[in-house]
Amino acid sequence: MKTILKLAPAIGLVGLLAACGTTTEQRAASGALGGAVAGQAIGGNTGATVAGAAIGAVAGAVTTPKKPN
Repeated sequence: MKTILKLAPAIGLVGLLAACGTTTEQRAASGALGGAVAGQAIGGNTGATVAGAAIGAVAGAVTTPKKPN
């Protein structure tokens, strides 16, 4: 139950920031921020925070929508 209570704000923050940014760099940055928060909430240490930031940055970068021609 404690883990769920820790994850709720992190999931909410990631949800709010998921669509932030129009460029690859902006989306990677917002993904890294959300991932870092989630990693800290889950793991509670520096390694988890860094891993979360890395995963979030990659996820944000690859979800950048294609620009219309």
